[in-house]
Amino acid sequence: MDRSTSHDQLRWRKSRYSGDASNCVELAPSTDGSGAVHVRDSKNPTGPALRFGAGSWASFVRSVKNGDFDR
Repeated sequence: MDRSTSHDQLRWRKSRYSGDASNCVELAPSTDGSGAVHVRDSKNPTGPALRFGAGSWASFVRSVKNGDFDR
């Protein structure tokens, strides 16, 4: 996470397909205009978050949509 960005400054969201069991991740776009995305565990909202650059995130989303991770 950007050192200047706190969890409270980010607008976190999770998939509408997520259930109430808290077995999901939450996403938040970076506030610095870089296109980066922050990802955290919904069970630990004050815990650490991973930050993915715009290119890395776009590549991941494209791979998911293409079924590259399907078994």
